[in-house]
Amino acid sequence: MKFSLHPRLHPRSIAFRLIVAVLTVELASAILVVFLSYGYERHIHFRAFGVMLHGHADSILGAVQDAEDPGDNLILDKADLHIPPDDVYEVWDSGSHLLGRSPNWQGAGPDEPKHPWGDFDHATIDGRPFEVLRFEGVRTVDPGQPGGGKAHKIVVLYGSSTLHVWHSIRDAVQFYAAGSLFLLLVTGPLIAWLLHRGLLPLRQLAGLASQVSVDAWHFEPPASAYTTPELAPLTLALENALERLERSFLQQRAFVSDAAHELKTAVAVIKSSLQLLNMKPRSAKEYQAGLERCLADSQRLEALVADMLTLARAESPAPAFDPTAAPVLSTDLAVCIPQTISQLQPIATLRNVEVLVSAPASEANVSLAGEDCTVLLCNLLLNAIQHSPPATTVEICLALEASTAVLTICDHGEGIPAEALPNVFDRFYRGDPSRTRSTGGTGLGLAIVQAIVTKAKGSVAIASQSDAADPSHGTSVTLRLPLLPQS
Repeated sequence: MKFSLHPRLHPRSIAFRLIVAVLTVELASAILVVFLSYGYERHIHFRAFGVMLHGHADSILGAVQDAEDPGDNLILDKADLHIPPDDVYEVWDSGSHLLGRSPNWQGAGPDEPKHPWGDFDHATIDGRPFEVLRFEGVRTVDPGQPGGGKAHKIVVLYGSSTLHVWHSIRDAVQFYAAGSLFLLLVTGPLIAWLLHRGLLPLRQLAGLASQVSVDAWHFEPPASAYTTPELAPLTLALENALERLERSFLQQRAFVSDAAHELKTAVAVIKSSLQLLNMKPRSAKEYQAGLERCLADSQRLEALVADMLTLARAESPAPAFDPTAAPVLSTDLAVCIPQTISQLQPIATLRNVEVLVSAPASEANVSLAGEDCTVLLCNLLLNAIQHSPPATTVEICLALEASTAVLTICDHGEGIPAEALPNVFDRFYRGDPSRTRSTGGTGLGLAIVQAIVTKAKGSVAIASQSDAADPSHGTSVTLRLPLLPQS
């Protein structure tokens, strides 16, 4: 016959392990109690047994009387002896004179040595274990005579069977063992029930978490999940994880939707231009102008696809640490900044914008690939140049604070409206869509910047003021990237 465990008591379940652990501790405690009870009962019973032997031996010593003869000898008066019939004894006078013994024992002699640990010795009589006590005393004959009478040294050997003592010990130990087993059998199901009830908040939490899906992100843990100290951290972790997952999923969904819309629009523009050229015969000049428009639209489409690939690469998780892998990527910001300015200098010159740089002479190595660092700085600097009025400046300041590199890029352009600031890092977000054609932006630049900075364990913040009366406020972007230790 095959037996199956309840699903909640699977051998790998926490409840099953806890029950086994508690029952194992209880079983070990029960065994310890049995051993301790054996020692205690043995001590108590044999102590009482020894007191009984001393009492009977003393009564035998009291039965030794004067023989009333000229030699002042002693006799054992058995008339007043009341001892158990199975006990054995013998009495010896000084000079090894036997005064008397029980009929069921051949005796051991007055010179029988004492047991190494006391006055008791072990013996086997008729196949039964006996404990024999050697008891010494003095009886004085005619104590009223001159000289105080004649003293006799008396040796009493008294023994009694220990079978009834061992039976009593066995019964007591059996009682303790039966009681411990009974408690074990009672507490086992009780512990299982208590654990089952105690783990109810965990099962409720798991049940609610299992209901979360891509279409239903609602997760409301029971109150017991917050009030239980062991479940509170897990509950908060689940809430935070699900919140991040929901946000990430919605961002991915929005990204796919926005990307499809942007690509569809770009393709539709190119298609419209080609259809317009094909509607009727055109001159060579008109065909050339139409092809140039298609080429420009194709370039914008190519830039959009390139930015999407760059964003996907920047958002990909960093590979796990591998001691055998290549060293950690490192780029010196102090070197990358002038290289980026050199690439964008033609655009700055065309817009009559001057780029000013302030950087320390020391190295500023950060955990960025050279390509990522260039993309990061290009996006920020290009935004600053494109949104700066002619004859203004863009300031780049690099500072080293403890273990952090702080990079600030400031322009004096029209600024960003306060209501738009929370959305500037969103994908395909454009504060002013009408500028798209003039600047060639795809709405992914700042999203790429945030993804690269986040992957490097840094942070990015934008501060801006938009004031039509005073357009000199401009925008300030601050990057904070952890520095790599210098080798």
